[in-house]
Amino acid sequence: MQNLADKTAFITGGASGIGLGIAKALLGAGMKVTIADIRQDHLDSAVAELEGGDRVLAVQLDVTNRAQFAQAADAAEAKFGKLHILVNNAGVAVVGPTDLATFADWDWVMGVNLGGTVNGIVTVLPRILAHGEGGHIVCTASMSALVPVGGTTIYSSGKAAVTAMMECMRPEYESRGVICSAFCPGAVQSNIADAAKTRPADLADTGYAEADKRRASGGNFMHLYQTKEQVGQRVLEGILNDELYILTHSEFLTGVKERGEATTAAVQTHLPENPEYKETFAMLFRNPAITQEIARQQKLQAARTAGDAA
Repeated sequence: MQNLADKTAFITGGASGIGLGIAKALLGAGMKVTIADIRQDHLDSAVAELEGGDRVLAVQLDVTNRAQFAQAADAAEAKFGKLHILVNNAGVAVVGPTDLATFADWDWVMGVNLGGTVNGIVTVLPRILAHGEGGHIVCTASMSALVPVGGTTIYSSGKAAVTAMMECMRPEYESRGVICSAFCPGAVQSNIADAAKTRPADLADTGYAEADKRRASGGNFMHLYQTKEQVGQRVLEGILNDELYILTHSEFLTGVKERGEATTAAVQTHLPENPEYKETFAMLFRNPAITQEIARQQKLQAARTAGDAA
């Protein structure tokens, strides 16, 4: 989706961190922006920081509340008209040994990171398809979806599911004018560490209380993280380029390669293929959107190389 001017974006978790960075970038590209967030204090400060006037709408939203999600989308359409870009960005995190995780830990993180994304798609995708002007859905996943590591089971599982959603939806909806992208950032200067402040009381039973204390006392590494403005511009670039995977940090290259190599090596190539099976279910054996993404990224890399050499 290249022509963004005067179109409308709806961004969950849009009042701080990554969401606010994306809002800044899209606003700068001439869009009208609705920022939806569970915290009113963050919404108030975000509106002041964006300085977008009538081109910004702030709505309070708990992404796990489906009725509230619909109301927020209604409010955005009432003010701006048609919605063109949905950024499912709201997220929370807990990390630590899997055996310490309670049902409440799983339900809270999955409810927001995966359930909130589902709620966004079910609520907004039909609205984008209905107006027929095309659109874009960006779902914030994580490099934890592509390079999962021990101690992040709940978080990485949800983010991997979000990434798979975009991989599945991309070939289904691109022909209908809606591009789908998985945004997989590394560490970003955000408030995700404070997400527990909005954890529902009925999901307060956590097995990670001690782990959270130890992590909090382990030092401040914020200076090593990318800024919200950097990642916001990267998402804008990914939208303009129709990228399936919008990635940020080059430090993950080895991990991404190794995962691909490991899964490739595990394919049982010593077994003979069944031609009838392969022909009958050909649609299962490769995703054309991923094939196209290889060519797209090669073209983008060539353009960057040429630009650096100029």
